This record gives sequence, structure tokens and C-alpha cells, in this order.
Amino acid sequence: MLPLHDAPLDLPKKVRSPARSVKRPKPLDRRIATALADPAQVLFLDVETTGLSWFYDELTIVGWAIGDEYRLHIAGTDPEPLLDVLRKARTLITFNGTLFDLRFLRKTFGDIQIPPVHIDLRYLARRAGLVGGQKAIERELKLPRRAGFEEMDGAEAVLLWHRYLRGDRRALSRLIDYNRHDVLGMCGILDEVMDRLDDHDDLLFQRQKFGAKSYRYEKLRIKKATLHPSRREAAPSFKTLFRGTPAQHATIVGIDLTGSEARPSGWCVLRGCEAETAMVNTDDELFNRALAARPALVSVDSPLSLPFGRTRVEDDDPGRQEFGIMRRCERELKRRGINVYPCLLPSMQRLTGRGIRLAQRFRAAGVPVIESYPGAAQDIMRIPRKGLGIEFLRRGLSDFGIRGAFGEGGASHDELDAITSAIVGCFFLSQRYEALRGPLEDALIIPGPRPSGESGMVIGI
Repeated sequence: MLPLHDAPLDLPKKVRSPARSVKRPKPLDRRIATALADPAQVLFLDVETTGLSWFYDELTIVGWAIGDEYRLHIAGTDPEPLLDVLRKARTLITFNGTLFDLRFLRKTFGDIQIPPVHIDLRYLARRAGLVGGQKAIERELKLPRRAGFEEMDGAEAVLLWHRYLRGDRRALSRLIDYNRHDVLGMCGILDEVMDRLDDHDDLLFQRQKFGAKSYRYEKLRIKKATLHPSRREAAPSFKTLFRGTPAQHATIVGIDLTGSEARPSGWCVLRGCEAETAMVNTDDELFNRALAARPALVSVDSPLSLPFGRTRVEDDDPGRQEFGIMRRCERELKRRGINVYPCLLPSMQRLTGRGIRLAQRFRAAGVPVIESYPGAAQDIMRIPRKGLGIEFLRRGLSDFGIRGAFGEGGASHDELDAITSAIVGCFFLSQRYEALRGPLEDALIIPGPRPSGESGMVIGI
């Protein structure tokens, strides 16, 4: 019995020998070769998702190869063929599946049955001297399976899914082909890794070659995009979320702040669901424009507090060594899989200092201020970030129910992020939020993981 669902098979404990001056790969665990002996029981699997956050993002497709066939599951369709092959296979092959693929599978399907042996190629390849991501390893090995997909990456895969949801059938077809290349790429990597590591001389045992096989694949007839009801519920609108709440008709100012008054900041005043945007340079102009709008709330995309124990933004702060450069809210977002910069990273220090000063000025004038992070909010709201293309961010905000000239084009990505900051203010006023904070740190406000009618949650981390 090999209870290896959560730990790769290829990670025996390191044994150090003082007599060895040259590091050599350890002998391959014979159980690995045994687990690969029957190709009909070896399952190669790769998932595509809406992003990297296991906490907020969702699985979109799962592709797998077993025997001589490649098959797939598309979100919203019957998962039984996928669950059945997971139950029946003896050996599962993934690349970084321990930290990614299996996490999404369990999040989506619950406590599913996983093959008794799991070989994670990310770790096994390392023992063979192959480091980096899957595509980098394929390039190093000169594997020839990605014709037409050489430059495609995970970000484009996310964008293809958004295009499919908006009616582009060819986008789903390309996403499936991308996944198929990932699955078949693992077959070639496994062959090379085994060639490098398996030095057992066994004339009675002929090792299988998976990369040389031709996996049958009957292309699907892609139907018009239809969403499972649960997915429709995961993308609510301004109207359904905020009707009957203080946010429905509130005036909220959103600011996508830059680190210097020499660079314009995105600015938005959101009156109900109507957004007006501009680019604004100075603190005085940001302050005066906001006060003239008479907002119920100002939401700023900038750190508005220091890490616990720090007294100033500069690196010569006596607390720098002990308390570091990152607040608890930033650590929590990273734990959830959302990329965020530490607030006192050298490149962030001017922004943090400016945000703190501006927030103090608003509060002294009696205007409530919250800290927001548009990137996290967009992930939670299932709106594509600007990094995937400004047009998709614009369409995502329009689909959410925000109206204004920005929808006709011309608004910068900073203005679109300022709109998102203002929307975070709507979640705050309607008590549909999380407040992530550490001791003596101001809260970072984000939409709740699954918006509901319940009161906002303050998370002390």
C-alpha cells in the first residue's frame, strides 16, 4: 500500500554522506517503475482554472490521458467519467499536482478517490537535474509536442475561458488543445526522467514509453456556451447584490493611487451603478474632487497602514529587522493564492506613505476611508484583471452592471481599477465583506468569498 495522495512518491528522505564530494541522484525507488508497468493503469492529468487562487478561483476543464486515449471534463458537465477514471487508475501523474491540481479537484468535487500512487513530476524531474516549470523542462528536453502553442501560458488559458463564456466557441477549442499539449508533455518528461534515474538492470522487465504513444482524441463539437446554474450564481450583478442596501444609491469615491503626484492616479465617483472617471495628479485635487462629490465613503487602492511594530516606511526604521515589510492582510492574501506586494517593499514605500497621508487627510475632514485592492476584488468577483486585457476588464465591469462612458472605451486601466475600488466600497456599505487585519493594522477590505446577506466579517490574522 502506498498512501501517497498528498506527498509525491519521489521524495525519500535525504541521506548525507560526508565521504561524497559529488552529488549524485539517489537510486530510483523501485516502486515507481512498478507503478508504471501497466500503461492501462497510468493516468496523466492536468487542470485549467480561472486563476491561481485555490481559495477564490474555479476549475474550468480537466484533461487526462490513460491507455491510448485523451479525454476531458468541462465545468458544468457531468463529472462522472472523470471521477470514474480517478477511482479505477492505479497511478496518477501530474506536474505540481500536489500543490495545485489535486487542491482544485478536491475543492470542486469534495472528498474524491485518488489513485493510490501519485507521482508529481515537478519533484521527480528535480532529482534528474530538470528544474523550472513544465514548459521550460519541455524546451530543455526538446520535446516536439507544442506546435502552435509555444508561447501560450496560463494567463492566456484563463482569457480563453472568459472568451468562451462570452460566446467564442473557438476559444474553448484552443483551450482544450492547450490542455492536451500539457498532458502529453508530461508523458515525454516522464520518459526522460525515468531514463536518467532508473538504472535497474532487469532483463525481464521492459519499461513502458509513454511519450511515443499516440493518444486518440475525438474533437468535441463545441456547443454554444452555457453555464451551470451554480456558475451563474457565482457571478452576481450590482442590482442583485446591493438592491435594498445602503450601497444601492450611495456615492462612493474610488482612487487607484500612484506613488507620486507626478504620475496621475485613477479616480472614480460611483453614484449607485453610474461611474464617472478621470485621471488626477495631485493630492489636493484628489482631496477636493472627493469632497465636492460628498461621498459616503472613499475607497483607496493603496496600503493605508504599516506592518505591526513598524513606525515609518523607510528601511532605516529600527523595527525593520524584527517586524519586516509585510502586513498580516498581505500574508493572508498570499496564503489564499492572490499575488500582492508587501507594503514596504522598496518600490512600494512611496505609495504606502502617500496613501497613509491621504487617508489621514480625509479622516480629519470627517470622510470615512477604507483600503481596497482591485486585483483581489476582481478575482473574487470573477472579473478578468487588466493583465488579461483591458477590454475584458471593461466588459467584466459592464457585465457586473456598472454604467458610464468607460464602457464605450477610452478609460485607462487605472480608471477601471478606480471603479473596482469604488465597488469594494459598495460591498463594505452593504455588509458583504471581509476585513483582513493584523494587530494595530488598518483593515484591507475585500468582497466576501461568497457574497450573502450576512454581516461583514472582521478577520484577525
